[in-house]
Amino acid sequence: MAECSNRGEDPTSSTRIRMNPAPNSTVTELLTKYDDYQLFQLTKFYRDRLQQAIEEGVDGVSSLLTNEWIFSGQEHRKVTELMEKGNRVDSSKFLLSLVMEKGSQARRVMWESFEKMRHGLPKLDKILKEIQERGPDPSVYLNVNREASELPSHLEDVQQKHKEILRLQTETLRVNTILIKEKVKIFQLIDQYAELTIISNVRDRTLVEHELLARGRDHEEWREKHLRRELEKIRTDQLFQSSFSLRKSKSGSSAAVSGVPGIGKTTMVQKIVYDWATGKIYPEIQFVFSFKFRDLNNINCRMNLRNLILFFYPYFGNVLGEVWKNPEGLLFIFDGLDEFKYRIDFADNRRNTEPQFMCTDPECWCEVSDIVYSLIQHKLLPGCSVLVTSRPTALHLLEKAEISVWAEILGFVGDERKEYFNKFFEDQAVSAAVFKHVEENEILYTMCYNPSYCWILGLALGPFFTQRNRKHQQVPKTITQLYSYYIYNILKNHGREIESPRDVFLKLGEMAFTGVSEKKIVFRNGDLIQYNLQPSQFLSGFLMELLERDDSIQSVVYTFPHLTIQEFVAALAQFLTPGSKDIQKLLSEADSEEDGRFEIFLRFVAGLSSPQSARPLEEFLSPFLHQTTCRVIDWVKEKVKGQIGNIATETSKRNLLNTFHYLFESQNKALAQATVGSVERLEFEGFRLTPIDCAVLSHVLGLCDTIKHLNLFGCYIQCEGLQRLEHVLYKCQKLRLISNNLGDSGVKLLSAALRNPGCKIQELDLRNNNLTDSCTKDFASVISTNQSLTDLDLGVNPLGDSGVKLLSVALRNSGCKIQRLGLSGNRLTDSCAEDLASALSTNRSLTDLTLGANSFTDQSVPALRRLILTCRTLSLIELRDNRFSRNGENQLKSLQGTRSGLSVKM
Repeated sequence: MAECSNRGEDPTSSTRIRMNPAPNSTVTELLTKYDDYQLFQLTKFYRDRLQQAIEEGVDGVSSLLTNEWIFSGQEHRKVTELMEKGNRVDSSKFLLSLVMEKGSQARRVMWESFEKMRHGLPKLDKILKEIQERGPDPSVYLNVNREASELPSHLEDVQQKHKEILRLQTETLRVNTILIKEKVKIFQLIDQYAELTIISNVRDRTLVEHELLARGRDHEEWREKHLRRELEKIRTDQLFQSSFSLRKSKSGSSAAVSGVPGIGKTTMVQKIVYDWATGKIYPEIQFVFSFKFRDLNNINCRMNLRNLILFFYPYFGNVLGEVWKNPEGLLFIFDGLDEFKYRIDFADNRRNTEPQFMCTDPECWCEVSDIVYSLIQHKLLPGCSVLVTSRPTALHLLEKAEISVWAEILGFVGDERKEYFNKFFEDQAVSAAVFKHVEENEILYTMCYNPSYCWILGLALGPFFTQRNRKHQQVPKTITQLYSYYIYNILKNHGREIESPRDVFLKLGEMAFTGVSEKKIVFRNGDLIQYNLQPSQFLSGFLMELLERDDSIQSVVYTFPHLTIQEFVAALAQFLTPGSKDIQKLLSEADSEEDGRFEIFLRFVAGLSSPQSARPLEEFLSPFLHQTTCRVIDWVKEKVKGQIGNIATETSKRNLLNTFHYLFESQNKALAQATVGSVERLEFEGFRLTPIDCAVLSHVLGLCDTIKHLNLFGCYIQCEGLQRLEHVLYKCQKLRLISNNLGDSGVKLLSAALRNPGCKIQELDLRNNNLTDSCTKDFASVISTNQSLTDLDLGVNPLGDSGVKLLSVALRNSGCKIQRLGLSGNRLTDSCAEDLASALSTNRSLTDLTLGANSFTDQSVPALRRLILTCRTLSLIELRDNRFSRNGENQLKSLQGTRSGLSVKM
């Protein structure tokens, strides 16, 4: 898949870094109060974060140090050479190493340079603000990484036993697989890696949970843009006892790590426990106690912390009283807040005032939720550290909690995806073939940021590239087809283990549907029995692939490998249900739920009406009910027809988009053409579209030959989304792409559409897309030859004079058909006025020209007068909000009556 990069103005570029003009800021004054040793400690304390913070402005910092005679010319060249080769990480690392070697004066000058650079480097500015907030006391930064206090001898044996047990429990990962000889593959945990990024604002804590709906492009955007500029990477060993988590008091420190399902939260917890048990991180922590909220759900009586620990770690016996004496040496981990059946309200003041809710002693009997609350809030064992993990949708529960670090796991990007498949498949030729297919399919590729989806992709696609009798043209293209083959491979490998797989899938699907309805993902033996499923059946390979059994605790629980698998099995059951079940009523009721819980389920139902998705499953489950398939198709048809003209609200736009997803998943060309084939106008203004949404929209537009107007104003599709639409844009007559952050690379994609021999684009609105002079060469080439484009608005883009000069060349060309040209807010000055006047003096098509909100002065008046007088077709010129004097304005206004119909707006 082609990479999209915006070459627009980047405020982090060293040539554009804004210097702070105030030499005596608060930070500069603070630094004067530090002696050399204290400044050394401050620099050491923040070193890891400073390395990230200055990456985008490392050459600017180096220049300032060179100007102050700290760096030699040769050292400065070494820094800039590394940066120019694209090695900004190495460049900033090298700069900091040089400064640390050169001594105290170099460190002092470096911090003074940071003060000058801070306003162009958000990460650096954040660090300096922290220093200002923490005040002049340097002791804050001294001895932050405290040594572990000495353990009493009788606790050393317990600690060693605890570490050894934890190491054995966490050193491997067990993964079910149906593609290799072993049914379970064992991975070494140290081969797995999860990268964390600090969450910097509340919006990102309330992201929609479902990755297929929202997270694909958000992930790409964060990694490519925000991570580089604003969001700081954090290692698991920095969650506590680092500059990220500096305690404001001695009460303790709590961290919350967010991540969508399957992204690796539990694996990260496993890695933290393993690394501590093997002595790699947190030497100051004496004991780690890790709990899963799903396990805590099984405790239905009052409990105290002592018994809670002994329930999971019985070998601590009677030594816990000694363990409590040093709470600073304790780390409590609670994994999966979203799975906890009890609500913990951190805003409830009763917990601080009413005795029945208060838990301030490890021997105190109370509800499990009160113990968790009291540990996180440091009411219980103040001084301890606490880590909580959660899906984004439950993270709001912690808004009022005493959390000092917010972090999020982002998952794979770029080559990390390819590396996953290389590890998944033993045959690297198969790995390359699978990844190539995924890379070429927008829907599948966008899913790949999530390790769980990569696993499903590997299981479903692998056989197509390992078995000779499979035809490559049948490789899954939709998400429904993908999951269909995932289930098919399970059936093929295990289908003989049970007598009636159809009956089992029906029962399992009914349970899965109830779970989707109730937002329930954890099931128990009682749930299985309720749906006539025997728990003993789930010891077989067949059912172990469908429902993962966790019997590491006294009460056995079951979960589907991923939420989407649960949703697929729920959808599949609808086609296996005998009798006269009213499927259309069920679909309408599911569709009426406004919280999105059924969105993916409905897409799967629509997809399973397709023969391509149904056929492989029917081989083992017998034919789907034809009546159900017909009714699903009819429901989708009526849903699309009813929604196509109703786009007034955000909810209606979401509903329309969902119906497009149904059409895409169904792969029913006749259905699509019957519903959207004659559509002339589609509007999604103000509705954020993901790359998957854009791919689906592209599919719909590909089947629509009557489309005239496509309005994506403010949909923030960026270059990646535009890439999905590239092949169908030429069909539209009017394109509104305002405020989509397309960048210069987006213009290259649009240029390809404008060069299409069948191009029908007449009006193209590209205002506010971060376009620079770099893109105008592409535009100049296109508008010189394109015969359909008559209206082009490039307003509110930093094109500058150089960009307009390039456009002027094209405007001279007589194949040029542009009638209306918008160049307002393009940072134009007097230096481009002559070029415009000269180019338009021979132009015979332009009627409207907008040049408002630029920086033209009276110096441009002669050229602009000549432009107005010589461009005989011009009927309107807009010049508001420039820098003309009253006299200059009058000279231009006076031309208004010189030609019939001419309007000069000032």
